[in-house]
Amino acid sequence: MTRVQRRRMAHHQDNLPQLPVPPLKQTLQRYLTMLEPIVSQEELDHTRVLVEEFLNGGVGDRLQKELERRATKKENWLSEWWMQAAYLDCRMPVPVYTSPGVVLPRMHFTDRQGQMRFAAKLIAGVIDFKKMVDTETLPVEYLGGKPLCMDQYYQVLSCCRIPGPKRDTVVNYAIGKTAPTHITVVHNFQFFVLDVYNSDGSPLTVDQIYMQLEKIWNSSLQTNKEPIGILTSQHRNTWGKAYNNLIKDKTNKESVRAIQNSIFTVCLDAPMPRVSDQLYQSRVAAQMLHGGGSRWNSGNRWFDKTLQFIVGEDGSCGLVYEHAPAEGPPIVYLIDFVVRFMRKLEVVRTPMIPLPMPLKLRFNITPEVKRDIERAKQNMNMMVHDLDVNVLTFSHFGRNVPKQHKLGPDGFIQMALQLAYFRMYQMCGSTQESASLRMFNLGRTETIRSATMDSLHFVQAMDNPAKEKTEKVALLQKAIHTHRENTHMAIHGQAIDRHLLGLKQQGIKDLSSMPDLFMDTSYAVAQHFHLSTSQAGAKTDCVMVFGPAVPDGYGVCYNPMEEHINVAITAFNSCEETHAAKFSRAVEDALLDMRALLEGPGDNVKQ
Repeated sequence: MTRVQRRRMAHHQDNLPQLPVPPLKQTLQRYLTMLEPIVSQEELDHTRVLVEEFLNGGVGDRLQKELERRATKKENWLSEWWMQAAYLDCRMPVPVYTSPGVVLPRMHFTDRQGQMRFAAKLIAGVIDFKKMVDTETLPVEYLGGKPLCMDQYYQVLSCCRIPGPKRDTVVNYAIGKTAPTHITVVHNFQFFVLDVYNSDGSPLTVDQIYMQLEKIWNSSLQTNKEPIGILTSQHRNTWGKAYNNLIKDKTNKESVRAIQNSIFTVCLDAPMPRVSDQLYQSRVAAQMLHGGGSRWNSGNRWFDKTLQFIVGEDGSCGLVYEHAPAEGPPIVYLIDFVVRFMRKLEVVRTPMIPLPMPLKLRFNITPEVKRDIERAKQNMNMMVHDLDVNVLTFSHFGRNVPKQHKLGPDGFIQMALQLAYFRMYQMCGSTQESASLRMFNLGRTETIRSATMDSLHFVQAMDNPAKEKTEKVALLQKAIHTHRENTHMAIHGQAIDRHLLGLKQQGIKDLSSMPDLFMDTSYAVAQHFHLSTSQAGAKTDCVMVFGPAVPDGYGVCYNPMEEHINVAITAFNSCEETHAAKFSRAVEDALLDMRALLEGPGDNVKQ
């Protein structure tokens, strides 16, 4: 991963603490505790023996020492490994499997003028944000009075993932002699280069951008063009081969490079099939994740591009981002910034200096490339049919209710997810919630394990008529308290998942065979996340959405607002046991029942 040359940022970044390597014994003890609610007693006993061997047989100590040595030599012992293990070595397609989408509030335009006016303002807003990145004047964020690593903010613009036959790379084109000055715009599957700066270096005004978008629109009216962008939705090895084949041609190579090194991409989408208001958010969430299929907008993307804003002619808008360089927080910050910018924007009438026609990118489609496109279309349509998306706008309450009862909103929502899952499956599922490690230099994420013995005791008691209400309340409070402690450990670099990953990676590097601890059934169960969850809290009334982590699991992302909660739930249709809409109803019921538990009888009335 190429890093931005440090100038003003250097001072801030260098003062951040380094990510610690937690004590080995602490991690192994906490690993066993974490397994208790999700594996059988027999499996747990077996794992205890393996932990003992690992701890006392010398292998654990050796790997721990190597890891501690690595930590003294690297800015962050984990970040490179994490980037590879979580993203670049992962060969599944990026749409649905790793790239999150964001659904923005529905806009009130239904025609191309409205679409382009909105897109022009949005582009101007992102370019205004870029000014802070270029001058390194982004306000440093703090958590509990401690400054956070800002590096990811410098990795989302002018960035792109590049496919390789076995492993991908990420390139940041902002580094180098000449930083990019163009964005790419795609309409009807046709890509254009749009320069967003005047020759004197000043950014184009909204009016100027609007005029340029008009020109793009008018020169891409044909709807029968080959959707070259759909190639980027393929399995990574397949795309790696197709990519090398595509760029053999000089014209194609130049066109691909222009997309890769653009600041970001704007997708002007064709209107999607109309659905009821109730299903609208879910439909848009799916559109943000995959474009709706080859007939609709899946070819109107370049999924390798770190940042793609999507503006539909029917008022649907949002974005999709390639996850390798950054997590949700910088994306959410950018959204909040752009939304504020668009609200306060005074449209300045600009003297109309004629601007050159945006360059249309040409592709030579050989029979081989055509065959690759057809294959990609088929695979994308299978993915679209397989993904089940449900957006729940929970309108009964938001952060306000847990806060009234002195409970953390995040822990409260996580316990509702545990309760919903337990009610549907009569078991506790392995759960991950992402926590930020940005308190440390180049920190990415750690896992909060939301399924604990305390959460299990609460969900078991909740529907047990023999249990007193006061006991249920106490169990809920205890479960949320434990969740808060686990969150605290995670953000301070003392959780277990990344440490275990580090030990495993060190083992791959140093040992002739993998320690039994990592070949154990319990380890596989722990890594099989039935619930893959994340809070993406934004000031904007939006919701982030991502696919499940496993074939029989759910992806759950939520944005708790003051008086309502936006929740996006995904599952795969190919799994008969999972249903996004059913789980969504179970989550709604769980939240209402938990409020009723705290507030006394007669309150659990659906408004």
